[in-house]
Amino acid sequence: MEYEDQLLKEFMAKKSAHAIILFEELNEAFQQIGKISFHPAKTMIAFSARINFAYVIQMGKDFIDVVFPFKEVYEDNLCFRKIKQVPGSNDYNHHIRIYAKEDLNEEVRMYMKKAYENGL
Repeated sequence: MEYEDQLLKEFMAKKSAHAIILFEELNEAFQQIGKISFHPAKTMIAFSARINFAYVIQMGKDFIDVVFPFKEVYEDNLCFRKIKQVPGSNDYNHHIRIYAKEDLNEEVRMYMKKAYENGL
């Protein structure tokens, strides 16, 4: 994919081809849920509807790390590798690491939809 946004071009410049493909798969999965946009910053990419609802916080050689902020803790799952309370708030960041397209399974998509709905 060719990126027009200069900040996104810079963000993706030194990323592995595999990580870029994973980002594109994540973006496509969110597009299937609803109308979204994403906004690159120096250290992350935020996905938003009306407000930001998910963040790509790291793109490694063979993975991407995504965070979903929720007001409640979702401990009974197989997808989150870490859940941390945001200091000074009632928000909980739910961290997921995506290694392959197959990691965007039904359970993950359910949480993606919850996150998206929080961004409306």
